[in-house]
Amino acid sequence: MSDIVICEFMDEAAITEGLRGYDYFYDPNLVDQPSDLNARLKDARAIIVRNRTQVRGALLDAAPKLKAVGRLGVGLDNIDLASCEKRNIAVLPASGANDLSVAEYVVTSAMMLLRGAYTATGSVVAGKWPRNTLIGREIAGKVMGLIGFGSIARVTAKLAAAMGMQVIAFDPLVDDAAFTQAGVHRQTLENVLALADVVSLHVPLNDKTRNMIDTSALSRMRSDAILINAARGGVVDEAAVAVALKAKKLGGAALDVFVEEPLKAGGIFADVPNLILTPHIAGVTVESNTRVSWVTVENVKKVLSA
Repeated sequence: MSDIVICEFMDEAAITEGLRGYDYFYDPNLVDQPSDLNARLKDARAIIVRNRTQVRGALLDAAPKLKAVGRLGVGLDNIDLASCEKRNIAVLPASGANDLSVAEYVVTSAMMLLRGAYTATGSVVAGKWPRNTLIGREIAGKVMGLIGFGSIARVTAKLAAAMGMQVIAFDPLVDDAAFTQAGVHRQTLENVLALADVVSLHVPLNDKTRNMIDTSALSRMRSDAILINAARGGVVDEAAVAVALKAKKLGGAALDVFVEEPLKAGGIFADVPNLILTPHIAGVTVESNTRVSWVTVENVKKVLSA
């Protein structure tokens, strides 16, 4: 059986070149075949996953020799960290490798939703000319509010500032020096919600952040504000966002992550205006996939060669 099992997509050159000399098995669809995946893990010392593979329970039980979990990304809520720690299994996120991709997604989404003109293709093709209804807003001079100020948020702040935005942020776990160095104004959570034209989430999913953007939080935001969640599903109360958009109590939203992925057809987001939905793709570009894949391969090799 294979020494390294890779059950979700990654850059194939990082596999063939980076894992040369290792016995590996790669099937990007293996995540959807849990019985086959568990069988493959019998002798595996490492598994490489994205966010869909649930590294817990039966999977860990099926991998008695496991030494490393390579995470193609940074979120770890699909991994039972306590069980891994108990078994001395190294959990290896690809920290920093997709920061730019997520930051570009955030700023691009903000620009699209503020401007509001980019959904007009169908109308224009049909011979309509809705100029008066598509006069949107510029991003320059607006306030970007970041909830969480880790590495992705800091790159987002840099890009937003380059577009002429004022950047404010909330993060109780980051010291003042980081805010000062980035030229970002530290604010309370309440002030970020109240002052920002664009609120972007950059927090992990845990007991403190679950549904932190709920009906109450949305009511404290500006009625024309934009909400962007490219962090983790579950941080936002999805139903509350849909209601707020329909009631015009929120200016727009871009959601890349969801409680349940993929979404069921129809559902609460059907016919909701000023909404961008994407399939957990903010951190995945051609370039970031290459970076993330190589970082993960090197992380796993270090553990296995120790």
